[in-house]
Amino acid sequence: MPRVLSLIPPMTQLNTPYPSTAYLTGFLRSRGVDARQCDLSLLLVLRLFSAEGLATLREAASARPAPSESLRFHLQEAERIAQLMPRVLAFLQGRDATLAHRINSRALLPEGPRFAQVDVAIPGQEDEPDPLAWAFGTLGAQDRARHLATLFLNDVMDAVREALDPRFEFVRYGEKLAASQPHFDPLAAALAAPETALDRWLRELLEATLAEHQPDVVLLSCPFPGSVYAAFRIAQTIKARHPHVRTVLGGGYVNTELRELAEPRVFDHFDFVTLDAGERVLLALLEHLQGQRGKHRLVRAFVREDGVVRYIPGLPEPELPIDQTGTPTWDGLPLGQYLSLLDMLNPMHRLWSDGRWNKLTVAQGCYWKKCSFCDVGLDYIGRYEAAQATVLADRIEAIVQETGQTGFHFVDEAAPPKALKALADELLTRRLDISWWGNVRFEKTFSPALVEKLAESGCIAISGGLEVASDRLLKLMNKGVTVDQVARVTKAFADHGVLVHAYLMYGFPTQTVQDTVDALEYVRQLFEEGCIHSGFFHRFTCSVHAPVGQRPQEFGVQLLPLEPGRFAKNDVGFVDPSGVDHDRLGLGLRRGLYNFMHGVGLDWDVRRFFEEMRVPKPTVKRGHIARALSGA
Repeated sequence: MPRVLSLIPPMTQLNTPYPSTAYLTGFLRSRGVDARQCDLSLLLVLRLFSAEGLATLREAASARPAPSESLRFHLQEAERIAQLMPRVLAFLQGRDATLAHRINSRALLPEGPRFAQVDVAIPGQEDEPDPLAWAFGTLGAQDRARHLATLFLNDVMDAVREALDPRFEFVRYGEKLAASQPHFDPLAAALAAPETALDRWLRELLEATLAEHQPDVVLLSCPFPGSVYAAFRIAQTIKARHPHVRTVLGGGYVNTELRELAEPRVFDHFDFVTLDAGERVLLALLEHLQGQRGKHRLVRAFVREDGVVRYIPGLPEPELPIDQTGTPTWDGLPLGQYLSLLDMLNPMHRLWSDGRWNKLTVAQGCYWKKCSFCDVGLDYIGRYEAAQATVLADRIEAIVQETGQTGFHFVDEAAPPKALKALADELLTRRLDISWWGNVRFEKTFSPALVEKLAESGCIAISGGLEVASDRLLKLMNKGVTVDQVARVTKAFADHGVLVHAYLMYGFPTQTVQDTVDALEYVRQLFEEGCIHSGFFHRFTCSVHAPVGQRPQEFGVQLLPLEPGRFAKNDVGFVDPSGVDHDRLGLGLRRGLYNFMHGVGLDWDVRRFFEEMRVPKPTVKRGHIARALSGA
């Protein structure tokens, strides 16, 4: 049986392992495979922040002509930064908590351009002597220090981007080389270019990892475009130095953007590119590598034959039930070395980057799978199956035993209320004291009684898509909810001490200026009534896999022709005959939301936030949400 090594390529998350390797390693071990894993994303950042890495950065920065303000600051403080970096990392890894008091003094860390945002007064609170008081109060010493320490690292990252590699970011490394990129040429050129210092460090870390584990197969899971460049660099090194090792590319990016892959050069680096859920795919692949299955019987795999890319869908074989996919394992990952960052003060966004969360899935896919903006036809959405509550509880117990951590992030597209109720009952019966959070649909099934049970079982935060707070647009989106219903559900969660975050959208087809202003008024009232605690507005993008991208005529838009290409394909432009300037409106939406989260402007006319343009008065009456909550 081949030995399998699953790698997390840079860059994904720094606070906790991305779950793909834990899922695959746990599954493969349950089938008797010698499976290992390594997080090269974390290891690369730790190498960057090492004495060697910072010395290389300083040398490169010194050689730069006409350095920016950020680089000048770094050169001025380079010695102090190198001296303090080990202590800052130890603090962010939870090994030196008392350093928080020194960090909060604002006298320990060199403060570069990133710190300018700290001292900006919140509108309406200009007389506040402590600009961070709204976020941390007087006792939030650890959180405040993590935020300041994160800004310290971000200042260093800015210098890295200017002096060592302009593509580098903590979560979006070389993203433009891969995101909806129809041509492989930009990525090929980057791979053919001389190594940067980051490339060299990654190669050295990879060589050490390969020497330790001696794999026959290396799996690279790319969840985001920002992990693709490094994944290809890793595969490039393996092919050049260890040609007998088979390389496999999969993950969320592949599942959405490479479904029509036709670029032969990809297979200079990867032997196989696979789609969708990996369990059945990997079993078929390993059988093939052992000579037990012909190539034509692979499952959902791209290969290159005679210089041409060929897709092998495989014969109809059932997917493995979620209850048979094994328990994720973090064995082999350095759990004590992850960095608990706090860069965004949005209370929900901080959960993504702060703290070490065990990732677990309640259900495969989405039980609703009707939203018109979502990739409902793809496997990760369209194939729905919930795990049994007893199986989930068994997995939770095993993971806590292994990691010593009781925090769980349920990574479902939308965790189903029925499955959450069954899990809550099981957790309470077993007296398993955990903390958990995840994403749901704000549907009426989440009654106050159910919400109370979920909170009692350990639910600390919940997020969900309100999208455009407009009943007309929610119906067009096929969300299956109304604004009033969302208000009642979110209020139930909030009343039981659960943090509530709303995903918000603007620029959806046919959305008018009036729709946008009304949506912000609804959001204002949701904050005013204590229904939600945080939110985020993002601009609608049209995916070729979503109903809007497949049937644009039903949504009143015309798609722009896609540039022909043989590599990635996902986002597609469109023409909305309404002619609304959504970019200018977006500034007002984000400005209003920022203030609402700070408790500012909850009694204002929302037109005040649209400084760039005149907008109409909201048609939503004041007190609408209050009346919906009272049943009036």
